[in-house]
Amino acid sequence: MVQFSAKSNFVLGVMALFSLLGFLAVENNKVAVKQKWYREKLQAARLAKLAEDYLKEYRLEKGVFIDAVNDPNQTALIGQEFTLITTDRGYIEAKLTTTNPNFAGAVVDMLKQAGLKAGNYVAVAVTGSFPGLNIAVYAALETLHLKPIIITSVGASNWGANDPYFTWLDMEKVLFEANIFHFRSVAASMGGGLDRGRGLSPEGRQLIRKAIERNKLIFINEEYLVKSIERRIKLYNKFSKRRSIKAYINVGGGIASLGSAINGKIIPAGLNKRLSLKNYPARGVIIEMAKREIPVIHLLNIRRLQEKYGLPTSPVPLPEPGEGEIFVQKRYDTLTAGLVTFFLLSLVILIYYADRRWHRLGTESVIGSGGKPEESL
Repeated sequence: MVQFSAKSNFVLGVMALFSLLGFLAVENNKVAVKQKWYREKLQAARLAKLAEDYLKEYRLEKGVFIDAVNDPNQTALIGQEFTLITTDRGYIEAKLTTTNPNFAGAVVDMLKQAGLKAGNYVAVAVTGSFPGLNIAVYAALETLHLKPIIITSVGASNWGANDPYFTWLDMEKVLFEANIFHFRSVAASMGGGLDRGRGLSPEGRQLIRKAIERNKLIFINEEYLVKSIERRIKLYNKFSKRRSIKAYINVGGGIASLGSAINGKIIPAGLNKRLSLKNYPARGVIIEMAKREIPVIHLLNIRRLQEKYGLPTSPVPLPEPGEGEIFVQKRYDTLTAGLVTFFLLSLVILIYYADRRWHRLGTESVIGSGGKPEESL
């Protein structure tokens, strides 16, 4: 009789081989699964790409020089390191990362998770620091048919929309007049220290004032920061026609929106359905909105946002709309995994019974020959 043992190297080797083959079969048969709100996310990303391309062509027609080193994708959304309206320190990697139009898909995800529906009012605060991210937010708002009330802090950090003659206000006006977006800012402040341009030269402040004037917006220029915060809240209430504001979006580090620079680091990045009211150094608009139990979306910590939504750092070339985990994820095929599991389980059971049968036959053979089971050892 041929000896059989479940513990033999041959049997264990066969089990290991089939287990490896099963693992490879499962790993190589993953299926692409569209994520929730895929259609809206893709539509928003495509709209963001359209807006970026339109601005680029507009700038090129105006004879603007694009620095291919600092702006490798030649988006025309990367500003200079320093200009007269540069208010804060910024990082070029963050600015390049947010030119990815797929950020619009991430914003759609946040808005949908917050429960926003078409026609809802959304209070929005943007700065000139992240023009690419501003476009992503506008694209998401447009796609979901929301009613944004936007207030802009014109000053920008390094590499942002810091061209004094083509600020973020000018960019959004171009996109508004091209019917790409059907809304724009209702008011603007200088931004920077105290929300009044502290840290800028008198000439820089004057250039921002002219940008607000040529775009014919309400000028927020209160003497004290607390008054600037109160003015913004009054404007949000006025333009929402006293209807409920369903969400608040903050883009960048605007001091009136945050209350203090420290708050920008304390407040978690992304969607906060319930923002814990800690002992913040100062309470900006975002804190006041959270006190009303309004969901807040905080878009400042770019690295945290891209890690959460699977977006690449400073991608070259820019991804096409719809690329990334926010749209489609690879998941294990349940049919393949089930078949492999069934096969391996069947093999284990077969080996188990074969091993028991061999031991039973072996025992019967020893007893039939008149010996004792121990004598076979």
